[in-house]
Amino acid sequence: MQDWIECEVQGGIGYLTMARPQALNALSHSMLLTMRDTLRAWESDPAVHAVIIAGAGGKAFCAGGDIRFFHQMAASWDTVLEQYFVDEYSLDHAIHLYSKPVVALMDGVVMGGGMGVAQGAHLRLVTERTKMAMPETNIGLFPDVGGGWFLAQAPGHVGEYLGVTGAVIGAAEALYAGLADDYLPFAALQGVLAHLRDQTFTDGDSVLAAFRDACAPHRADLSVMSNVLAARRTQIDRHFAAPDVPTILASLSQDECEWSRQTQSMIRTRSPLMMCVALEQVRRARAYSVTEELQAELGMMRHVFHGGDGGEGIRALAIDKDHRPAWQHAEVDAVSREEVGRFFASPWSAATHPLQNLAPARGRHAA
Repeated sequence: MQDWIECEVQGGIGYLTMARPQALNALSHSMLLTMRDTLRAWESDPAVHAVIIAGAGGKAFCAGGDIRFFHQMAASWDTVLEQYFVDEYSLDHAIHLYSKPVVALMDGVVMGGGMGVAQGAHLRLVTERTKMAMPETNIGLFPDVGGGWFLAQAPGHVGEYLGVTGAVIGAAEALYAGLADDYLPFAALQGVLAHLRDQTFTDGDSVLAAFRDACAPHRADLSVMSNVLAARRTQIDRHFAAPDVPTILASLSQDECEWSRQTQSMIRTRSPLMMCVALEQVRRARAYSVTEELQAELGMMRHVFHGGDGGEGIRALAIDKDHRPAWQHAEVDAVSREEVGRFFASPWSAATHPLQNLAPARGRHAA
C-alpha cells in the first residue's frame, strides 16, 4: 500500500513530507501509520534534533482526512474506520507531546486532519498562501483531531464561530486566533529551507531560532492583510456567546451588515445537528486537556457514523458532488438537546476506551 510520505534526515533535522498532492495531501491510513512510526523512531534517534513537517505540491499542507475512504468504510466502523481515527488521534497526540521541536509549515490549504497534524507543533508557520479552516460541519462531521481543544484556546468566542461555520481564514487571522505562531512569505520560506539544508544542527532550539530570525523582518506585513476576525471581533463575541445555534442565528439576523448576511448564509448550508454538536464541543473543551478532548472525540466520531450526518454530507460534497445533502434536520430549531447530548456519552468505559493509553497532557496542552 502506498503511504505517500517522504522521510529524510539531514543536518540534524528530520524532514517529514506529506506527498499526495493530487489529493491535496489528504491523509490515508497508511500515511498516518508511516508518520507515527517515523516520529517514534526520530524521537529516540540522537541524530535528529528537530522535525519539519510539510506538504508537497505547492498547494496544500494537508486538506484533511481521506473522506472518500470514510464514505467507503462508513458501514464498517467497528472493524476499519474506528482504527483509522484511533491512529490519527494517536499521531496528533504524539505531536502535541513530542519531546523534540516540531515545525509545521502551514503553506496553502490547511484543513481538518491537516490542522490535527499542525496544531501540536512547537512552531506553526503560515504564509500569504495559507487557507485554514475546520470545515467539518459542511460535511456532517464536527471539528475533530483535537479541534474542540485548539478552537477553545482562541480569544473570546472566535472558537465557536470557526467551529460552527467552518469559515476559511488566512495568515493574519490564524495568528490572531492563536492557530499559528509566526508568519513567513512563501519565497522567504523556501530560502530558509535551502539554508537549513546547508547547515548541521546539534540542538533543536537553533532550528527554531533560524525560523524565528527569518520571520522577524516580515511580521509587519501582517498589518496590511485581511483580518476579518479582528475587524468583526465585537460582533463575533456578541453573537456566538448565545446559548445555542438557533439563538445565534436570531442574533445575526438583527445585525444588518454584509458580514452577518454571509455568516447566516454559511450556517444555513451546514448540518444543523453537527453545528449544534460543534458549539457544545468547543464549550466543553475549555475544561479539557488535549488528551481528554481526543478521547472524547473518538466517541463523538463513532456517533457520527452510527446515525449522524457524516455519510450523507460526504456523499453530497465528495462522492456525488450534488452539494444538496439531505440532513436529518431541515433547521437548527429541530435539533434537541438530548440529540446533542448523546454525542458526548462515551460508548466505552474508561478501562476499555481505545485511547486509554494516551499519556496525560502537560504544559500548555493541559486544561
